[in-house]
Amino acid sequence: MGTAEGLRSAGRTWTLGSCGTYLGIAAITWGMVLWVEVDAWTYHYSDQGDYTWEQARNFCQTFFTDLVAIQNQQEIEYLNKSLPYHGRYYWIGIRKLGSTWTWVGTQKALSKEAENWAEGEPNNRRSNQDCVEIYIQRPQQSGKWNDEPCNRKKKALCYRASCQPFSCSQRGECVETIGSYRCECYPGFHGPECADVLQCAKLEPKGVPMNCSHPYGDFSYNSTCEFGCHKGFERQGAGVLRCLPSQEWSANIPTCTAVTCPVLRAPDQGEMNCSHLHGDFSFGSTCAFSCQKGFVLMGPESRECTATGIWTGDATRCEATACPVLSAPDQGEMNCSHLHGDFTFGSTCAFSCQKGFVLMGPESRECTATGIWTGDATRCEAISCPVLSAPDQGEMHCSQIHGNFTYGSMCAFSCQTGFALVGLQSRECTALGTWTGDTPHCEAVTCPVLRAPDQGEMNCSHLHGDFTFGSTCAFSCQKGFVLMGPESRECTATGIWTGDATRCEAISCPVLSAPDQGEMRCSHLHGNFTYGSMCAFSCQTGFVLVGLQSRECTALGTWTGDTPHCEAITCPVLRAPDQGELNCSHLHGDFTFGSSCAFSCQTGFVLIGSDRRKCTATETWTGDAPRCEAIKCSALTTPKMGQATCFHLHGDFTFGSTCAFSCQVGFVLMGSESRECTALGTWTGNPTHCKAISCPVLSPPSRGQLSCSQLHGNFTYNSTCTFSCEEGFVRMGAEMLQCEATGNWTRDPPVCAEDGAFLKQVLAYSSSSALAVAGLVLSGGLIALLAKRLSDREEKRKLLKPTSDLGAPGTFTNAAYDANL
Repeated sequence: MGTAEGLRSAGRTWTLGSCGTYLGIAAITWGMVLWVEVDAWTYHYSDQGDYTWEQARNFCQTFFTDLVAIQNQQEIEYLNKSLPYHGRYYWIGIRKLGSTWTWVGTQKALSKEAENWAEGEPNNRRSNQDCVEIYIQRPQQSGKWNDEPCNRKKKALCYRASCQPFSCSQRGECVETIGSYRCECYPGFHGPECADVLQCAKLEPKGVPMNCSHPYGDFSYNSTCEFGCHKGFERQGAGVLRCLPSQEWSANIPTCTAVTCPVLRAPDQGEMNCSHLHGDFSFGSTCAFSCQKGFVLMGPESRECTATGIWTGDATRCEATACPVLSAPDQGEMNCSHLHGDFTFGSTCAFSCQKGFVLMGPESRECTATGIWTGDATRCEAISCPVLSAPDQGEMHCSQIHGNFTYGSMCAFSCQTGFALVGLQSRECTALGTWTGDTPHCEAVTCPVLRAPDQGEMNCSHLHGDFTFGSTCAFSCQKGFVLMGPESRECTATGIWTGDATRCEAISCPVLSAPDQGEMRCSHLHGNFTYGSMCAFSCQTGFVLVGLQSRECTALGTWTGDTPHCEAITCPVLRAPDQGELNCSHLHGDFTFGSSCAFSCQTGFVLIGSDRRKCTATETWTGDAPRCEAIKCSALTTPKMGQATCFHLHGDFTFGSTCAFSCQVGFVLMGSESRECTALGTWTGNPTHCKAISCPVLSPPSRGQLSCSQLHGNFTYNSTCTFSCEEGFVRMGAEMLQCEATGNWTRDPPVCAEDGAFLKQVLAYSSSSALAVAGLVLSGGLIALLAKRLSDREEKRKLLKPTSDLGAPGTFTNAAYDANL
């Protein structure tokens, strides 16, 4: 059960009222409700029953506004002092949405400055603490916040907002404050309750129609004024102005200017006069048009600029006055010049006549401004020639194109049967008024003079004169010739002989042809292959004629003798060379003129001589007889310190030759043991040489020197090495070693030991037993030293291969390795 108490703070009275005021409503569903009132803003909490965070918010939203939204530290202090202590504390209106702590009533994120977390909070223990409680009357950190799981049950801490739906005149945002609220006015409004509206300057446009809308008063915030223009005028500037929160209009007052039309120009050959009411070529402007003399206006005489910016009517123009179209006179020509269009004012036309005609009328005419041509129509008349008549014994027929016996008239002349026209068959009237040619006349018809045919005779009889109408001629031929054509001919009235021309043709023999691979030359007296023709025969180079050299065509139409022919000349038969082959082609028979034989050799042999021979017209072959010789390889030499044994099949060091190589004692063969000369002229294998067998490399003994003579290379076969010791040392072993053919030295290398002089002093003062002991000790030491030396060398030798690269057992050639021993 809540209690009431009074608190005065900051000049205002806060009261904690009894729960009885709200008990009747709250107890229906939730049980006892306690409240705290601060003027219009009141806090409420549940006295009975605890709720989860969602249930607590549902409780607050059902009976009040929402879970409390704490705005400042003063409010926290008030709540902590006024509310009773509860062991589970109170839910407030903060919850984690996503990963952000948010005031659920306003959906605004909790700012860093407004945070009031208890020390170490929020800690999100167990990762499920998404709701917030406030510590009321807690011994430590009272009034601080703590994050808790939303399913835990606590007291609901509610508030009833002091802001109402019509607070701030609905012209601003109502912000809750402790004990009251304040208005944050929207742009354009001011005053405690945002009831006052900002004013803009009154608009007074001149000559521009305006229509305004004032939602909050004349020319106040959000007033809009729409501007237009009269017909024929267009607006310059914004069409709508709005009063802004800055108490300025959104734009300047627009103006109206007259609509303009495109600028007009006076038409060519014309003039234009315009009047402008509102400016040049703008709405209401009118323009009148006229044309110069000789021109007519096409289109409206005046045009006006309309409200749409378009001129009335179509574009005007001045066209030249037209005259009737002129044409050239018959048999004449016309050339015109036009200034303003074809056959219009100012056009001039000049006239002329063709050859044989004369111009009748003015030579030129001009089109006037009245559309009429100057002068009369022109024409061309034909020139006249003298009148003609028909010749005696003849007739005349004329064609008159331009009038009787005028320019271009044509007259044709002809004679009666048996007469021929002498002169032109026709005459024409020229442009000079004269006729072409002389006057013709008719004479008796004559036939061409005939002649006796070649190799023949002619006999004629003449009735009306030599070779005239009625004359007849008879024809005959000499021996060996035959008459071709009619035996007689007669001259007709047309001046033509009957029949075709006669001739005497020589009797023909069969046509001859040249023999194959031969030629024929003929002489023809009376025509090809006719009586008296003679043909001579010959053969081409490489061929011989068999038969007569010439034949003659007789009067019987046959040739003398038989037909000759040409045979190819024969060469001696050829054979393939030894170790070779022969391949021949024969054009005219085996081994005859033109036959060609190609020679080749077997592998390992080369052809000496011509690789091809040809049978000539002289019965001989070109070139010399070829032969096949074995291909040669370079001569091989016996290797130094070795022997070579060669076997030659086809000559010294030629194809098929083989050579075997060996070396003397103490030397080993390097390269192929045998080589063969190939068909390419090269030897198989690699060049051979004899290399001296190597012995192990020797080194000077300790405290000694080594001097060697090398005959065939360092430490090789027959090399000798001499050993010596320094003063105070004596050589133990051979003085000289020689390298043998086995690759071993004749003996083991010697060693240098200290001289035995000190031993003699010891023996001089010692007994015989002591001397014996010393001798034994010295001998044993020398023997042990020598055995150690030999043992070391034997150990090193075991590291070498048992077989050398030369394949000889016991011979070692690793000089680099031996040198290190």
